Amino acid sequence: MATFLYKLGRLTFRRRRFVALIWVALLAVAGIGAATAPAATSSSFSIPGTEAQRAFDLLDQRNPGTSADGATARVVFKAPEGEKVTDPANKSEITGIVKELETGSKQIASVADPFATQAVSQNGSTAYISVSYQVSSMELTDATRASLEDAGKDAQKSGMKVEIGGDALQVMPHTGTAEIIGVVIAAIVLVITFGSLVAAGLPLVTALVGVGIGVSTITALASVLDLGSTTSILAMMIGLAVGIDYALFIVSRYRAELAEGREREEAAGRAVGTAGSAVVFAGLTVVIALVGLAVVNIPMLTKMGFAAAGTVAIAVLIALTLVPAALGFAGKRVMGRKARKAAEAEKSPEAKPNMGTRWARFVLRKPVWVMLVGVLGLGIIAVPAASLEMGLPDDGAQPKSTTQRQAYDMLSDGFGPGFNGPLLVVVDTKNSSDGKAAADRVSEEIEAIGVGAVIPPAFNKAGDTATITVIPKDRPSSHATEEVVHSIRDAGADVKADTGAEVLVTGATAMNIDFSQKMNDALLPYLALVVGLAFLLLMLVFRSILVPLKAALGFLLSVVAALGAVVAVFQWGWLGSLFGVEQTGPIMSMMPIFMVGVVFGLAMDYEVFLVTRMREAYVHGESPGQAIVTGFKHGARVVTAAAVIMMAVFSGFIGSSEQMIKMIGFSLAIAVFFDAFVVRMAIVPAVLALLGKKAWWLPGWLDRALPNVDVEGEKLQKQLTDEPGAEGGESGERELVRV
Repeated sequence: MATFLYKLGRLTFRRRRFVALIWVALLAVAGIGAATAPAATSSSFSIPGTEAQRAFDLLDQRNPGTSADGATARVVFKAPEGEKVTDPANKSEITGIVKELETGSKQIASVADPFATQAVSQNGSTAYISVSYQVSSMELTDATRASLEDAGKDAQKSGMKVEIGGDALQVMPHTGTAEIIGVVIAAIVLVITFGSLVAAGLPLVTALVGVGIGVSTITALASVLDLGSTTSILAMMIGLAVGIDYALFIVSRYRAELAEGREREEAAGRAVGTAGSAVVFAGLTVVIALVGLAVVNIPMLTKMGFAAAGTVAIAVLIALTLVPAALGFAGKRVMGRKARKAAEAEKSPEAKPNMGTRWARFVLRKPVWVMLVGVLGLGIIAVPAASLEMGLPDDGAQPKSTTQRQAYDMLSDGFGPGFNGPLLVVVDTKNSSDGKAAADRVSEEIEAIGVGAVIPPAFNKAGDTATITVIPKDRPSSHATEEVVHSIRDAGADVKADTGAEVLVTGATAMNIDFSQKMNDALLPYLALVVGLAFLLLMLVFRSILVPLKAALGFLLSVVAALGAVVAVFQWGWLGSLFGVEQTGPIMSMMPIFMVGVVFGLAMDYEVFLVTRMREAYVHGESPGQAIVTGFKHGARVVTAAAVIMMAVFSGFIGSSEQMIKMIGFSLAIAVFFDAFVVRMAIVPAVLALLGKKAWWLPGWLDRALPNVDVEGEKLQKQLTDEPGAEGGESGERELVRV
């Protein structure tokens, strides 16, 4: 591995104009594709294998063209104080809006007149228009949403309060200016780290090229592959962070090789051969974690994982090819005057040890205390994770200033809290001898459970499928409503046994419950798959059993601590105003498993970058303790810069208007902090110090069975020492072509 990458680094350095031209051409092609492709919508949402999804599919089959899972909206009206919505003037206004909505968009399936459907509260203060669409909320056009928003403006002029709820108003999230601030902070950190504007600019420029290609490709294919609007945001979040970091490590190693007196081309080859090997395996762990999201079997999540993994793969290729090419263009400017003086000062015997060296020596003196403080500190922060509540928050979790939240509150006041989360019970009577009797029995069973209201069964034209609308007593996201769903399903099992009619519970509330359950069920298999594959990968890298085991356990500790912080902020509301959390609620079901996938990959990045340098020093003859010091001497500053950059990039997404993006940005930023500065910088060296030589132990039979990928460059070093001709420019290029 190291030998091949060494030759690749020299070749791309030498053929830098050709390499740069290829990447610019790819960026242009991807940009043109994105500019000419149809605009992306949010991806369609389905949960294969769940009862709620089976019910939707059955309704589509038995009632073609009704779009059972289409978008819905409720235009809610509240009469002025002392008036009723049934007063002639108010009633006329509402009836006019019904007609306006019916002709407002071709995507509308039906509009229900509140006075015909009795959608008026008992005290007459509130009424609502139900609007159903032929397509899901993800597929609604901007014109359709605009017609919905404009519908109630005239009514507001008459004095009525008009708000709109439902999923029809879902729009593409925006991230705000905080994202740009994150990139600016990253640039400042790079300048401080390298002491050179040119060296600092290289990782930023190359990372932006990689993200530009990745995001443009996703945008170009979004309509064809149904990738959705949020996919590109998450790919950009991850791709930008790893792209900067991977380039940072290559540039840092290149400068270290120059400081040792090597020629520029040789320094580029050695940088890609050593740090590049770490980049490849670090990138592989991220890709494994993201692609592994497919085990959850939710198409939207799978597509997000694959798209982000593709962006990470591009970042790795950029680091191995475009970065050394850019170093060729940069010339000597990559080493600023201060950087050259610092490099000369470090060679002096009287030079003061850098911060990384001093910290490593401190840990070696107090390994037990450092480990205990780190583990106990993260353990305390992880305590709130025990109270984790997952779900898909409804409009009740929206900020109070939004029209969705105000419509939600108006409906709760006028019709009861459960009115915002009606359940749709589907009764398949095809295999029943008396379908009407079976449907009536289901209604009776539901009434016996105790709910707010049960609307009598309504059959389709064929008479083989009935739908029953159930209004729970409690709000949609409550435990009581979840218990109602489970109780109806339990009663349905008895009905099927007696009558042959199958009972299925669906609707947005039931779909959310099924989604959360599916995510919970998938978490352990996902962890087993990702951690298992990464464990094998790290065994190849480090030729050890205990080092990968320590890496995995450290990751679990940082993830649980990050979950604890997320619960404290987004569920309990601690420091919520500081992070723009206007409304607390359950943690989005998708967030924990997505965070686990991304953080695991990033955690392994730091493990590979830091411990590879220790392994390299140990293989070249240093004692275990001195190898730790050497690893921190050369890697601590760069890993610190990389972690700060990732935190800055992820923190930028906290400014998003989308609650899930905000939550993921916060969770990734805090998890990187815990993993980089507590686990990798403190707990890892402490554990390695306590293990000594045992840390690098590998059974002989396993050592012979595992392929030697030579990440630390031992074979490369031997080749360069024994065969000086191998360093020659043309011979090295010819040898790479043969490889």
